[in-house]
Amino acid sequence: MNTIALAFRYLWSRPLQALLNLVLLTLGLASITFVLLASEQIDRAFQRDLAGIDLVVGAKGSPMQLILAGVFHIDVPPGNIALADAQELARQPQVAKLIPLSLGDSFRGFRVVGTNADYLAHYRMRFVQGRAWERSMEAVLGAQVAQGTGMKSGDSFIGSHGLGGGGHGHGEHPYRIAGVLAPCGCVVDRLILTATESVWQVHESAMAVDDEDRKALQAEREITIALITYNSPLAAVSFPRYVNSRTDMQAAAPAVEVSRLLRMLGVGTDVLRGVGAALLLTAALGVFIALWNAVRERRADLAMLRMLGATPAKVAALLLCEALWLAVLASALGLAAGHALTALVGSLLEGQRSLPVTGWLWVPAEAWIPGAAVAVAALAALIPTVSAYRIDVAHLLNTR
Repeated sequence: MNTIALAFRYLWSRPLQALLNLVLLTLGLASITFVLLASEQIDRAFQRDLAGIDLVVGAKGSPMQLILAGVFHIDVPPGNIALADAQELARQPQVAKLIPLSLGDSFRGFRVVGTNADYLAHYRMRFVQGRAWERSMEAVLGAQVAQGTGMKSGDSFIGSHGLGGGGHGHGEHPYRIAGVLAPCGCVVDRLILTATESVWQVHESAMAVDDEDRKALQAEREITIALITYNSPLAAVSFPRYVNSRTDMQAAAPAVEVSRLLRMLGVGTDVLRGVGAALLLTAALGVFIALWNAVRERRADLAMLRMLGATPAKVAALLLCEALWLAVLASALGLAAGHALTALVGSLLEGQRSLPVTGWLWVPAEAWIPGAAVAVAALAALIPTVSAYRIDVAHLLNTR
């Protein structure tokens, strides 16, 4: 206990140097912690939201855009597709299920999505209030929407044109909230769901001048995106090619596009890991220099400790404990800073209605963070510790 307490006092006898080394080590550990937390949660979100979706079909454009808009709802869709074309796809023998999505409106930044009951069943949603919609202009709220807006079953709201908010409101067609969904940790938490007929009704009424226009619009109804589940894994070989070559629509395979997206995100995480490793290396060098200088400056102190009965091992342990004190403090501060940074990024993403990321989560990979800090500190202290162990007390006293 005396060795540990004395090492702590020696560490802070040079406060500026100790603080600099602590900050560098903390920043390195914090950046690595942030990468671990963010990448783990993004991977989980992708796996959760993509579960059971084999193909996403929409208007011609970017396949990646289709996935981001139709599955994760963090991008703008490239356009609409004809309802008749989607119904033709649903009749294909390779298709087990087709879930239509109609986008275009929002409420306070949350997207209003027209769909059918299969979408709720796909994500196995449960209700904490009310029920599912039974007629047009009824809607259900995801858990995050209900929390963010404070609305509940029985309330009404008016959707605005556009996915980002700020568009003109459809005041003639208010939605009535039929129910509120239980939290699922998936994309549905941040959506407002309604019948596809509701979306058609709102936009047809806004665009039609008379009954003739309304009938024409009804005959040319569209949806935005179709989520498809295959009857057989073999369909993955031929069906996307069929959609892309023989229709006016675009097919995007989620597995392929998400792999591309993760590779692109991986560049950023690799950079952050590299920054963290560079900071740890710099901190290790700082610890080494500090302890090496400490051995030189404290030669008289170390000799006095030896004269008072301290063994060479105890003198060496004193230097090692200084490094371990830095490791322990930096581990605690680094983990706390990494979680705080993740929470900050999560709040920014939540404000943009994007992927859910939180700092209030522990991932198993974090367990090696303190071990890494101890290893870096111990390695940096190795040479100074050996030097302290080998001090020749008789020679030192004679020279003085």
